[in-house]
Amino acid sequence: MRLISKHRFLATVILAAVILIAAVLIWAGISSRSSMADQTESIKDTIMSRALQCYVIEGAYPESLDYLKENYGLAVNTEDYRIVYIPYAENLPPEVKVIYLKDK
Repeated sequence: MRLISKHRFLATVILAAVILIAAVLIWAGISSRSSMADQTESIKDTIMSRALQCYVIEGAYPESLDYLKENYGLAVNTEDYRIVYIPYAENLPPEVKVIYLKDK
């Protein structure tokens, strides 16, 4: 009887450890995706903020992302992110999409 109890206890401990490790790995994966979403949103917010700053100062939204880089100090990590900047009109804010490049 005592030997069976030790085996059950050991099996329970091993099972608990496996479940804990799996939970940590799942949490890390979710946290990583959430962090990446936060970063892409932050980049988009920065670009939109600089575009609005241009509109306030110059009376028109910029025609390109390069204009923001050259005149408003925007720096973008183009190795890890692709930025899609679509201007509509001088008085309408541009559409901005930030895409994280997972596999380069």
